[in-house]
Amino acid sequence: MNKSLKPGYTKLFESGWLADRVTEAKKHLSECRLCPHECGINRAERSGFCRAGDKAVVASYGPHFGEEAPLVGRNGSGTIFFGHCNMRCVFCQNYELSHGGEGADVSNEVLAEIMLVIQDYYRCHNINLVSPTHFVPNILEAIYIAVQKGLKLPIVYNCGGYEKIETLELLDGVVDIYMPDFKYNTDERGAKYSRAKKYPQHAKNALREMDRQVGGLKVDGSGIAYRGLLIRHLVMPGGLDDTKEILQFIKDELSPDCLVNLMDQYRPHYHAYRYDEIARRLTMQEFSEALEYARNLGLRLA
Repeated sequence: MNKSLKPGYTKLFESGWLADRVTEAKKHLSECRLCPHECGINRAERSGFCRAGDKAVVASYGPHFGEEAPLVGRNGSGTIFFGHCNMRCVFCQNYELSHGGEGADVSNEVLAEIMLVIQDYYRCHNINLVSPTHFVPNILEAIYIAVQKGLKLPIVYNCGGYEKIETLELLDGVVDIYMPDFKYNTDERGAKYSRAKKYPQHAKNALREMDRQVGGLKVDGSGIAYRGLLIRHLVMPGGLDDTKEILQFIKDELSPDCLVNLMDQYRPHYHAYRYDEIARRLTMQEFSEALEYARNLGLRLA
């Protein structure tokens, strides 16, 4: 690997700062304020909004070929799907994992071994952490352990956008690629559909911080991403105003080389049928209008 493309966490490890990040992050396990819910609970004794304990829950791991092309390449993106979530999306496709916490409790040592299996056995292009927010302390310690055993893949932080800047600061120099969702641009929709208070405010602050850390998405000579920001937005039924405002924010406030994946995969899964306005699929006309708006803004689209 080209030395200039080495993951940032290797430098943090060599400086001793990665160990300091682990120590600081683990304080949250006794009084958790990792996400905007700020439950303040001791996770060894009881659970908060996300229902996670003090051990990481892994539902599955391995190469995934359904992600964006710069992450997938030939060998796939090395996804680790975590159980639980700090949001309660009523249309969630993975509700067994996110809401039900499906998966097995694993120690940080085992999580480190999973990362190494993804690298050395599956030979994936990255470590893709799916729904990682509530397990940041575990992830940091696992990376600290794994780097001593040769981990050298870029870390992808694949989240729902409901983040705290203080938690993201713990990841500065550790995460190479941020891949957040930006779901809503109104407080009402964030609270109604995901039980995420002040979602737009937290998502915008988070994206600004992610952009500060890693900037626009960068790829190597093979087209594989090694650093930067990739933003996902799922266009929802009746949500074009939200979509346009979100795209305008990206245009106005983030690096021009951020990659934007405008998605049309919405389906009324899980409890979406309880809400008439989203109890249907997206129409072709709705998505076409969103796509045209994004193109007219000159955004870099996936």
